[in-house]
Amino acid sequence: MVLMHTLVQACLRGVPPEVETIARDEELTPHNAARAVARGRIVIPANPARPHRLCAIGEGCRVRVNVNVGTSGIRCDGDLEVEKAKAALREGADTLMDLSTAGDLARIRRRILEFDAPVGTVPVYEAVRRAGNAADVDADLLFNVIREHCKQGVDFLTLHCGVNLDALASLKADPRVMGVVSRGGAFHVAMMAATGEENPLYAEYDYLLEILAEHDVVASLGDGMRPGALVDAGRLAKSVEYLTLGHLAKRALATGVQRMIEGPGHIPADQIGYNVRMLKELTGGAPLYLLGPLVTDVAPGYDHLVGAIGGVIACMNGADFLCMVSPSEHLALPDLRDIVEGTRAARIAAHVGSLSRATARTKNREIRMAEARRALDWEKQFELALIPDEARRIHERDGGLETCSMCGDLCAVKMMKEILPLPEERLEP
Repeated sequence: MVLMHTLVQACLRGVPPEVETIARDEELTPHNAARAVARGRIVIPANPARPHRLCAIGEGCRVRVNVNVGTSGIRCDGDLEVEKAKAALREGADTLMDLSTAGDLARIRRRILEFDAPVGTVPVYEAVRRAGNAADVDADLLFNVIREHCKQGVDFLTLHCGVNLDALASLKADPRVMGVVSRGGAFHVAMMAATGEENPLYAEYDYLLEILAEHDVVASLGDGMRPGALVDAGRLAKSVEYLTLGHLAKRALATGVQRMIEGPGHIPADQIGYNVRMLKELTGGAPLYLLGPLVTDVAPGYDHLVGAIGGVIACMNGADFLCMVSPSEHLALPDLRDIVEGTRAARIAAHVGSLSRATARTKNREIRMAEARRALDWEKQFELALIPDEARRIHERDGGLETCSMCGDLCAVKMMKEILPLPEERLEP
């Protein structure tokens, strides 16, 4: 295939303006940033059809956070989804995904695309809605929907190209308690089961890459075989998909298409590092996008915390992009409060993950917070806090105190700042 005018191709020739911008934002040298994009280690979801704030994901960058919004057949309220998207961005989300499956899907998507942020979608959801059921989705319909999303300005697409006949055979050979929990993955399995034919996204992968290259849209290679329960984490299907995604990731980069990898679902904490490192090795260091991982199945209502725990471990081993998990995961469509709480938890996990990458800006923020606490400078603490309004609310509920109400006049910090000098060796802001 002939290379088209994609960002990857531009980075092979020099440093395009988009890369100059993200290099400043991420404190990278422009040359190194362009080289990382060309090598597939960084992606910049930025469909030329729609200007918006840029966001780099991958090697050397801060860990980023995505938030999913979207209607369902049970609760179809486009206005609410727009409010949820506003709340997510207000709480610090870097990107949005519209996962709507009910209502006027094109109109809802247009409204989400009005936000100043990269936006992703899962085109097979709309294809199934148009066809009536997954078994009736054919290649023409699926590729037409993909092309429409690209033309509309979507920046990255979740595409379950690794859910192929080999993956289906592995499910049958090594059954799992939860089967397939990825909605997109399940749709493709249903398509293959009904027709006996290969997944068109896999069978016609070169054609898919042509569409993505034409619009310079990032392929987010979906984890359709991710385990949906800890008991399934070691089963065969996941590993079969990993190997397929490794081949597909390299083929995409060779044609100038940016790509990132999704994974790996419900995984015991002690297996996260192995899975992340394996995905990175198989895909040539492609940026890794995770929902969670979820490290226990028995905390419904608190899966935003479960996902944050897994996300920190994953980022310490090389993951780059965390998808918000809400408190309502496995229970219901998220409401506005769920979006807020889930986004906050994911942002904290991303910040902790970024600390493991030793960026000067992230570390300096920690140092400045320590100095503000030593000085009992509450305004500076609120300024540096990841969630300042909540920090202020809690501190001020017992009145405007010099210390906090936990220790009051017995405050260790207040006593020690009068006795012990400030260390001379410290980073300046």
